[in-house]
Amino acid sequence: MSKQASQISPEITTMIRLDHSHVFTAFHRYHLASPWWRKRAIAGSVCSALEIHAQLEEEIFYPALARVAPDNETLRESRPEHDGLRAKIEELRGMGPDNAAFDGVFMQLMRETIHHVADEEAVLLPIAERSLKPELRSLGSAMTRRRVELLSERPARIALDTAGTFPVATAVVVGAVLFGAGKLLARWRSPYRRYDG
Repeated sequence: MSKQASQISPEITTMIRLDHSHVFTAFHRYHLASPWWRKRAIAGSVCSALEIHAQLEEEIFYPALARVAPDNETLRESRPEHDGLRAKIEELRGMGPDNAAFDGVFMQLMRETIHHVADEEAVLLPIAERSLKPELRSLGSAMTRRRVELLSERPARIALDTAGTFPVATAVVVGAVLFGAGKLLARWRSPYRRYDG
């Protein structure tokens, strides 16, 4: 990405906090009484978000942080904690929402995630904001590029899970897109449209 693009990119610490907020918002939509399809969508959305987030941190954030805080115990514990989250995700994906253990495994994933996020936000992000200040935007830019690559590996699954997790927001976005497309189509079909060529 160009230097100009790096200058307008959000800082990596801001992006990490936004990821945390996204996952917690999805977690709070999960209810024991929800229909199975909604539970599956929310769990799928959370799992995909956590997997992508962990990979981004391990590829971009943790190596940068290790340069300035190589002996930090919270940083050393972060990768094994990610591995623990991945194990819970695999366990969850190995069962359906109709399985009696599904709710409990999902709640355990939530508890482990909350603990991990608390450590990152209380310890690692402040270290990064102090010690990596000149690099935060370029790291954010690198994270954005890599996120787009990772999202493009499973766009349909992510779109379906997002629609099931955030149905009202999805309906608003789809409605806005359809409205905009309708206006463009009406303009294109209008006998009074202006020709620029």
